[in-house]
Amino acid sequence: MDKTYQPANIETRWYQEWESKGYFAPSGSGEPYSIMIPPPNVTGSLHMGHGFQEAIMDALIRYHRMQGCNTLWQVGTDHAGIATQMVVERQLEAAGTNRHELGREKFIEKVWDWKQESGGTITQQLRRLGSSLDWSRERFTMDPGLSAAVQEVFIKLHQEGLIYRGQRLVNWDPALHTAISDLEVVSEEEKGHLWNFRYPLSDGSGHLVVATTRPETMLGDTAVAVHPEDERYAQLIGKSIDLPLTGRTIPIIADDYVDRDFGTGCLKITPAHDFNDYEVGKRHSLEMINIFTDDAALNDEVPEAYRGMDRFVARKQIIADLESAGLLEGVKDHTLKVPRGDRSNVVIEPYLTQQWYVDAKKLAQPAIDAVENGSIQFVPKQWENTYFAWMRDIQDWCISRQLWWGHRIPAWYDNEGNIYVGNDETSVRQENNLGPEVALRQDEDVLDTWFSSALWTFSTLGWPEQTPDLKTFHPSSVLVTGFDIIFFWVARMIMMTLHFRKEVPFHTVYVHGLVRDSHGQKMSKSKGNVLDPIDLIDGIELDTLLEKRTAGMMQPKLAKKIDKQTREEFPEGIDAYGTDALRFTYYSLASTGRDIKFDIGRIEGFRNFCNKLWNAARYALMNCENEECGTTEAEFTLGLADRWIISRLQETEQEVKRAISNYRFDLASQAIYEFTWNEYCDWYLELSKPVLWDDDAAAAAKVGTRRTLIRVLEAILRMTHPLMPFITEEIWQKVAPLAGKSGATIMLQPYPEADETSIDALANADIEWLKGVIVGIRNIRGEMNIAPGKELSVLLRNGDNNDQRRLDDNAQYLKKLAKLSEIRFLDANESAPAASAALVGKLEILVPLAGVIDKDAELARLTKEMQKLDKDLERLRGKLSNSAFIDKAPEAVVDKERAKLDSQEQALAKLKQQHEELAEI
Repeated sequence: MDKTYQPANIETRWYQEWESKGYFAPSGSGEPYSIMIPPPNVTGSLHMGHGFQEAIMDALIRYHRMQGCNTLWQVGTDHAGIATQMVVERQLEAAGTNRHELGREKFIEKVWDWKQESGGTITQQLRRLGSSLDWSRERFTMDPGLSAAVQEVFIKLHQEGLIYRGQRLVNWDPALHTAISDLEVVSEEEKGHLWNFRYPLSDGSGHLVVATTRPETMLGDTAVAVHPEDERYAQLIGKSIDLPLTGRTIPIIADDYVDRDFGTGCLKITPAHDFNDYEVGKRHSLEMINIFTDDAALNDEVPEAYRGMDRFVARKQIIADLESAGLLEGVKDHTLKVPRGDRSNVVIEPYLTQQWYVDAKKLAQPAIDAVENGSIQFVPKQWENTYFAWMRDIQDWCISRQLWWGHRIPAWYDNEGNIYVGNDETSVRQENNLGPEVALRQDEDVLDTWFSSALWTFSTLGWPEQTPDLKTFHPSSVLVTGFDIIFFWVARMIMMTLHFRKEVPFHTVYVHGLVRDSHGQKMSKSKGNVLDPIDLIDGIELDTLLEKRTAGMMQPKLAKKIDKQTREEFPEGIDAYGTDALRFTYYSLASTGRDIKFDIGRIEGFRNFCNKLWNAARYALMNCENEECGTTEAEFTLGLADRWIISRLQETEQEVKRAISNYRFDLASQAIYEFTWNEYCDWYLELSKPVLWDDDAAAAAKVGTRRTLIRVLEAILRMTHPLMPFITEEIWQKVAPLAGKSGATIMLQPYPEADETSIDALANADIEWLKGVIVGIRNIRGEMNIAPGKELSVLLRNGDNNDQRRLDDNAQYLKKLAKLSEIRFLDANESAPAASAALVGKLEILVPLAGVIDKDAELARLTKEMQKLDKDLERLRGKLSNSAFIDKAPEAVVDKERAKLDSQEQALAKLKQQHEELAEI
């Protein structure tokens, strides 16, 4: 093995080997285990959330593959209607043209060209993460097979009356000219205004005051609402208002939706431009007046003076006109949540349009039942409550989008407005006896991307054909997803799969948290705190990182702020940590359902873990290569340390299996880390040296130690492989032959299974005693500033027969590992010399200090350290008693200083104790 661990030298090489040899494909034997990848957008690139999610899925797949399951991790990408169309439209704009000049057919050809050339970025990045997806089965939501499935589902649902066309309110993006889903709307707080306007009563008896943040929508008001129990307005219910600027008269209505305590208690109702008002309008059969064009300009439904105005230009004009008419009561600053399109960043309008809908209420009940009866389980279980809340209040699903890229809706219209649904125009004509004299035009819209992805678990396996893969791998085993798409994707998959397959799409939904930065902030480009997992794997120079984080930013101040933050956080850029260290960091943070604070300091720690494992393997190989390791009939004996590490291995294997079964990857990684680093590397390797390096040690003992050293390491590699695939494969190739293992790859080896008969409680207890004595002696060395190489004489007292037995059995270990000239119990009548002491249970460990340290020099050293700490503490206490610092400094800075004060006070107390103990000797 190379002297140092270099992940860049092994990762790409091993992945290419695995993929070329077909190791990711189902084995064809064993119990089926399948996961369908949440299809990433074909336009996208990996972000931290992707990296975390893919790491979880790969660990599950590799774990079950090693357990002998017939595993399939289905790969595929989503056509991402809006995102992809935007990418290609920008390319056309740069070339001086647009999709309308090209026409629909030519534009779609351009999109496919782009997909072939550039759409594979994310699949290459998935490979970099070590994702063992079966690439031979890669699917795309627009490939012919999935398109056929989408078309069949639409037609059948329409035949069953579960798909219909109707006019309802949707989220409308005025820049993209399409309806969008709630998930594509980002609502964040922005500073705005709240205007109070007077609406005159029609009988001239006065006016009502209404408040609004969107004055332009008043032109579409069709009522003013008050609460039915509001005594202030009870006498006005049923009367009417002269709506300013419009010449229209609108009624005053009573509705429980009105909050009597907000504003004036009077609410303007604009059913065509507000989702809550829409529901009020339906209850009261109000007219719904759409006042906008697709561009969010004012249309012909408004007075002529405002027609054609952009909505925000119209806002200013309407305010001015109302003020001139004496109808502006007042205006005040107001913070409100503004909905913006996540792609276009423009303000989204609730907009009344003709769209296609799925009657979701009729599909929802079987999906609710499947979770209630346990056919589908959520992990953590509390997410079931979120699922039920959404499903029991489900609204019909808008499935049409005003785009060109996507699955075109298989519906045709004649000149009379009749709608015909079918596979193509020819079949539509045949099925409806329509001759050539009847002109037909196909619907221009495409289906919502979520419609095709709702079929993902079964369409990727060949449905509507009844394929062997469908029979074998469906229902799938688990869905790994974030909580933010439980409704948008998870619920819709459950509804569609139950309806068309009469079975659940998966048995378990593992819901993970969202990856946030080290301060708990959501990662976003505008905050400049996004981390690219590939940059963490390969490393990135500061200048390149700055360019990435500020690319495309239109606000110089924001770009400058992000530049400053990045320089402070990564003054020398980001080191290359390798895939395994990144993956292990993800697992360490994967406690169920919680958001994940990603601190780059943790990945540094796990790179050190990789180095530790690498160096342990080098030690094992140096001591075992070309030596007898117990793979033949050679005699061997197992010493206490061998029996202990074998015992602890079995317990760790049990712990890891239990954790993975419960989707507690944080606990699994912690168990592997602690066993590998603390017990195998730090203790067992040290305990092996007195045997392996002692020329007088028995040959059988040496064989037993080499056998244990190499076999436990080999088991560690298999146990760790699902989490850190690359380093474990590289080391395993060198270690396996010495451990009597054969095979082309670790990933097809059996996962370690605990042997309970090898759990040795006595060996565990004896080694814990041994460790306690050694640590006690080492602590005394550190506290008394005794050189590590100086031999000590150690005395024991207050021990029992068990302590005496352990000393007799392990005196040689103790002498070599603790660097002792002798270690013995005090005789019954022997008085204890002046000594520094430590305890292991009731056993007292005494290190006589006479002749070992210069008492006066050591007292002087301790005094000097205490004086230095006293000065530091005086400064810290002064700083924390300064109200100016406490009030102005960020809370995190103040907390850090308080923690430093606490730490220094504890250190001073410890030094004082050492000084007092030494002075008494």
